[in-house]
Amino acid sequence: MIKDLIIAVLWSVSPFGEAKVGIPYGILNGVNIYIVFIACFLANLLVFPIMLFFLKHINKILLRWVFYKKSAIYIARRAKVGSGEKIKKYGFYGLIFFVMLPIPGTGVYAGSIASYLFNMEKKKAFMANAVGIFLSSLIVWGTTLLTMNGVG
Repeated sequence: MIKDLIIAVLWSVSPFGEAKVGIPYGILNGVNIYIVFIACFLANLLVFPIMLFFLKHINKILLRWVFYKKSAIYIARRAKVGSGEKIKKYGFYGLIFFVMLPIPGTGVYAGSIASYLFNMEKKKAFMANAVGIFLSSLIVWGTTLLTMNGVG
């Protein structure tokens, strides 16, 4: 159980799954449903300050390399296009909605990049990402439990 919880947490900090993958993995491998929700939510929440540190400090150094620069521009464009209209129009609530959507390409990684690109106030951006992550985790958690119990 501990091994499965650790793997679920690792999925939750991974840009390839976040809590959208960590929660179902943990539940399907027998981790307590409440522990897996809390652990995966908190792990996913931890991504925001790490991403801001990376964008603010390390990103500037890495932009010197052509391959990284091309990749960073591609990802920034995707984050801006995917979230741009919502954040420009609705601000804080647009970012919550964007992060909340439990689909690929949304989530705290894209939300952190978008809040950085749109120069959102850090506290406001953190709160929007936190609420969005919580709602997304709740949707995935509930959907996983209902599916496992034959509803749906």
